[in-house]
Amino acid sequence: MLIQVCLYFYCKFLWRCLKFVMRKLTGRCELQRICYNTKPGASRTMKIETSLRDSKSKLLQTSVSVHPDAIEKTIDDIMELKKINPDINPQLGISLQACLLQIVGYRNLIAEVEKLRREPYDSDNPQHEEMLLKLWKFLKPNTPLESRISKQWCEIGFQGDDPKTDFRGMGLLGLYNLQYFAERDAAAAQQVLSDSLHPKCSKFNKADWEKKRMDKAIGYSFAIVGINITDLAYNLLVTGALKTHFYNIAPEAPTLSHFQQTFCYLMHEFHKFWIEEDPMDIMEFNRVREKFRKRIVKQLQNPDMALCPHFAASEGLINM
Repeated sequence: MLIQVCLYFYCKFLWRCLKFVMRKLTGRCELQRICYNTKPGASRTMKIETSLRDSKSKLLQTSVSVHPDAIEKTIDDIMELKKINPDINPQLGISLQACLLQIVGYRNLIAEVEKLRREPYDSDNPQHEEMLLKLWKFLKPNTPLESRISKQWCEIGFQGDDPKTDFRGMGLLGLYNLQYFAERDAAAAQQVLSDSLHPKCSKFNKADWEKKRMDKAIGYSFAIVGINITDLAYNLLVTGALKTHFYNIAPEAPTLSHFQQTFCYLMHEFHKFWIEEDPMDIMEFNRVREKFRKRIVKQLQNPDMALCPHFAASEGLINM
């Protein structure tokens, strides 16, 4: 343990020495070198974030968590601290502002998502009830819901006759995501719902399908899986894995819509992955989900990665 501590401080000392030498040789501080030598997007923003967070300056350390309205003032303070003339280096301020908007925005997005996750579904809340009924309407537009408490909810993948009990794990966040998917991409959501009931039907004609042994429970519960994929998206967000994606597609602060668009992408990709894995039964769900999670995490380790949108809801995404 003592050796590890000594090694840490030794490496930190060497790094500070290297930064000092680089500044003397180039005439630029680390922030300047990153902004001028790294392309916009996740590569630049993540390097800026690390540089600010690891700085010995309190101003730089706290700059990653300032209020969005204070970003311009913070950049002016950083330029003054680093003795950088903004008239000579106008692009630096613009680049730093873009990076800080993304960094601060990501932190604020976590807080917003966490708030929704912690808010329980309340059947006495008219807004909650309206969202739930809209979910049914978007997924089953041609089938009226006979009553609020009904076995019909199982048709879209809830476990019982009252969906509110299924939202306990992810709170309102699960409902927000499911409704977003169902409303913004109704055709795609309805297709995924249909395929989740009979995922192999699309691969075979009726005659071939009839010949197959019907001994495999290869479908899944759409709504329950949607809540589970919400949990996956949430964990990717809070662990920072989604920084690569958001820093590459959001020119400024990532928003809740970006998160929900990412959920749509994950639902679509998991559905394809589930069919490709060809599980023996629903008991393999955790294995398939974990394998899928590892694949997404591996993709996000590429600093140039932006999860490619497949839905109309994601057409507004911008790949920087």
